[in-house]
Amino acid sequence: MSELQRWNERYSTPDYHFGKAPNAFLRSQQDLLKPGLKVLSVCDGEGRNGVWLAEQGLDVHTFDFSPNAIAKARALAAERGVSLRIDEGDIHTWQWPDADYDVVVAIFIQFSPVPERDKVFAGLRKALKRGGLLLIEGYRPEQLKYGTGGPKETAQLYTRELLEKTFGDFASLDIREYDAVLNEGERHVGLSAVIDLVGRK
Repeated sequence: MSELQRWNERYSTPDYHFGKAPNAFLRSQQDLLKPGLKVLSVCDGEGRNGVWLAEQGLDVHTFDFSPNAIAKARALAAERGVSLRIDEGDIHTWQWPDADYDVVVAIFIQFSPVPERDKVFAGLRKALKRGGLLLIEGYRPEQLKYGTGGPKETAQLYTRELLEKTFGDFASLDIREYDAVLNEGERHVGLSAVIDLVGRK
């Protein structure tokens, strides 16, 4: 089964796989997310983050490669009475625009093989305007012992060293590593080893 088939099947049920509430880290950055800013939410799945961003008054563009996820994102946006641009696209073939967004959001997008992940990281950088805000949350290698979500390959997990090497030339960079109890749908539940990045290009 391909990754697309696996995720499309996962999103085929009527329930929302990761819930309808936004990611807690993203919500904690609300003060930085001013109305009118143009934001890209990468691999946005069923729309919980993109819809919340639209509710904050941002100009939101999201994409995901699962048609089932996109249909549910559109339904959630209609339920909440907000509009956002939602496209179907694979992160590994996505045509990243040059300096087009004020904010780029990448929450738990850790299923790329390492060479492809490096290209994705380059795409996140490219898409941001100078002075733009990058928000990333992912799992650390310690997550493997908790087993409460995320990839099973250590190489796909984030470390401070990796993020500093990749984004260390940003104008500002705040990286935080901690354990937290997540409650995001049925897949991200329980004690989790996470790492957050807030950066300014």
